[in-house]
Amino acid sequence: MAWTNYQKLLALLMVVTGSFNTLSVKYADYQIVAGKDGQPRHFNHPFMQSSFMFLGEMLCFLTFKIAYIYYKRKNDDSVESSPLTKGNRNFNPFILLIPAACDMIATSIMYVGLNLTYASSFQMLRGSVIVFTGFLSMGFLNRKLGGREWTGIALVITGLALVGVSDLLMNDKNSGSMNSILTGDLLIICAQVITSVQMVVEEKFVAGLDIPPLQAVGWEGIFGFIGICLAMIPLNYIHAYPPFADNSQGTLEAPIDAFIQIGNSGRLLMAIIGITLSIAFFNFAGISVTKEMSATTRMILDSVRTIVIWGFSLIFQWQAFHYLQLIGFTVLLIGMGSYNNVVVPQLCM
Repeated sequence: MAWTNYQKLLALLMVVTGSFNTLSVKYADYQIVAGKDGQPRHFNHPFMQSSFMFLGEMLCFLTFKIAYIYYKRKNDDSVESSPLTKGNRNFNPFILLIPAACDMIATSIMYVGLNLTYASSFQMLRGSVIVFTGFLSMGFLNRKLGGREWTGIALVITGLALVGVSDLLMNDKNSGSMNSILTGDLLIICAQVITSVQMVVEEKFVAGLDIPPLQAVGWEGIFGFIGICLAMIPLNYIHAYPPFADNSQGTLEAPIDAFIQIGNSGRLLMAIIGITLSIAFFNFAGISVTKEMSATTRMILDSVRTIVIWGFSLIFQWQAFHYLQLIGFTVLLIGMGSYNNVVVPQLCM
């Protein structure tokens, strides 16, 4: 079945904005800017980056309200047909509170991990969510996994192991660097456990409500932003050692130090704006792709996004090439395809 122009636009928007978001976060991590104490440091503020992400999601709610008012005033029932506003708009927003809390925790942990490892590995390791989602769906959704799903899970685990080994082989053999990369990879994988909880909860309680994508993303952004702002209050006083607390205060998060660094660097400011805007478009596109096409299509497009991020990282020498990472990604992709019942003939149709 041929895609409509709107579906093609959604697919392109998802790949471009998703890739740009991850690259913007990593680009911000690479910036060395003077902070509150005047000492140049890397921008190591994963929780602040998470708050900017949720701020971007909140913009989706504002966009939804503007679109709703615009179409409502036209008095031609376009509010029920526009892809921006159509769907069930009357629902209890607190049904999105648990998914938003999971998103907040998982995103913050992943950004800590991304600060320690490679951008391409960050994207590849997120594929481990299939493993945890599969196990949780058996327990909470009473779903039985067939041979195809188990094969996919086994291949995904194998691919993840190869990616992890390649990460260790790509670094400069410094023990501290190896520990940081391994820690980053493990944090990203741990975050996928929480993401899998989010996906199972959304499937059990949110799926079928036909909520407009912009409205759903907007409410999750509101809950997530409030949650991360509250979490940063104690994080501002909890002391830790590098690489987890590489800021002027030596705490897990230092919002004032982050804003001073942003104010001292135009490049860093552009990266933060990129994080905020790209995540808004990416989440809207992602949910819309699932709603307009399928979750399988979203998985395929996310794989394309991984290739873009990997290629960019190699071109700009953010990492070295290692053949094991290519093999690991290939095995990971085949495993994801097997789990989602995607085979080569289906991709060519």
